[in-house]
Amino acid sequence: MKKLDKLILTSFWGPFVITMSVVVFVFLMRIMIFYIDDFVSKDLNVTDYAQLFFFFSLITVPTALPLAMLLSSLMAFGNLGEFFELTAIKSAGISVVRAMLPMFIVAIGISVFSFFFNDRVSPWANLKGYSLLYDIKTTKATLKIKEGIFYNDLPGYSIKVDEKMENGKMIGMVIYKHNSRSYELGNTEIILADSGRMYAINENRYLVIELYNGTRYTDEQGSGSSRPVYISTPAGAQTPYTNFNRQSFRHYRLTESLASFGMKRTDEGQFKYHEFMKNINDLTATADSLRNSYQETKKNLVAGSQQYYSYNYREGTDKTIKPGKWIDSLLTKPVSDSLKKDILMNTKAASNGMLSYIKSQQDYLQMKLKDASKYELERHHKYTQALSCLIMFLIGAPLGAIIKKGGFGVPVLVSILFFILLYVLTNQGDKWVKEGLVAVPVGAWMANTILLSAGIYFIDRARSDSRLFDKDVYQMFFKRIKSKWASRFGKRELITDI
Repeated sequence: MKKLDKLILTSFWGPFVITMSVVVFVFLMRIMIFYIDDFVSKDLNVTDYAQLFFFFSLITVPTALPLAMLLSSLMAFGNLGEFFELTAIKSAGISVVRAMLPMFIVAIGISVFSFFFNDRVSPWANLKGYSLLYDIKTTKATLKIKEGIFYNDLPGYSIKVDEKMENGKMIGMVIYKHNSRSYELGNTEIILADSGRMYAINENRYLVIELYNGTRYTDEQGSGSSRPVYISTPAGAQTPYTNFNRQSFRHYRLTESLASFGMKRTDEGQFKYHEFMKNINDLTATADSLRNSYQETKKNLVAGSQQYYSYNYREGTDKTIKPGKWIDSLLTKPVSDSLKKDILMNTKAASNGMLSYIKSQQDYLQMKLKDASKYELERHHKYTQALSCLIMFLIGAPLGAIIKKGGFGVPVLVSILFFILLYVLTNQGDKWVKEGLVAVPVGAWMANTILLSAGIYFIDRARSDSRLFDKDVYQMFFKRIKSKWASRFGKRELITDI
């Protein structure tokens, strides 16, 4: 039996490692394609990209494990069935369930590993990976100016170049220099130059712009000169005056800081609120806190609503409102038209205030309940993702024994179909939970429950040597139905003729 177990495990580990690597690589390429626009033209080190890929590789492991488990187990038993090794095992008196035992133990071990990975490593990797991704996305692109297009990423400048030479020289430069009040004053300084060049100094911390043979135009606000600025002003308002200057130069030099172009690391504490960055203990504490806050707010609704009502009582009387004939007597008292109008206005104002209070409290309570459900859902997913590895084995191993096909053909197709089913059912359950249609445990465990039922069914079919996916079985079935149908109609025609 030890040799048999070794044979089965050997046929399992090879496809598992290959599938795991391929799935992680595919998820990384998906991330690269999705964020490719944020990576282009960024002055990033190889270390930054290496860290990003490392963190996202860890993030994709819990998602890749069920698919790798499904495909490798299906390929292992598919290969055994395709080369009649599974038939020899059965002829030796060893059942399919016993043959699955070593892989079942491995599946339990992988599920336990997936649980602890989800609880300990994934929150840390999510925090590191997404904070680094945010920093990369918010980093400005490197200073790359295109011909004939204004470049506006340098703070305070708009730069256009007619032609760029191979030696770094630029022909026909136009620079709009904006001050801090450019939104209300417009462009107050324009520099035109026949040629120039741009380069960085002090380890790319400063940018130097050298211009040759040009003119600098400045418009200084509030100088008290006689030329007005033609800006629309309200009637009667005093028109501001400016001082217009024009200076010609043969060589002009500008120096600006490039501090805004370097990648700055954001405080990771800003991302710790997200449910993906928390382990089970943190998720439980946060969900319980939100639930308690929900109950406390709900309990204080009546007390908080009393501020929108005003009651007049005599001194020394009981201020508790009690039903009785005294209300009817108040309604029969004569009221003047002016007082009635005031009463109606006060009533309308109190009603609108109360309606606004109820609406705001309802939205607040729904938000609290939705946030609590979100954290509880993520806590359940720590368990469901781990258990899905075992469930995928319970589906893949018997399917491989039934299909009897190895390689990367049919097993890959079947694995993708079941993985898509797992993904769709999980997302649908999460959606129902977030919309408040089902309880959190129902939505979180719906996918695993359905797929576990399918796995148990496939194990039962594999034990009885079912030919579930053989084409000739279904052909014989339809032929049998066709013959019964023909014989029944043939008897009816015979009776009609008689």
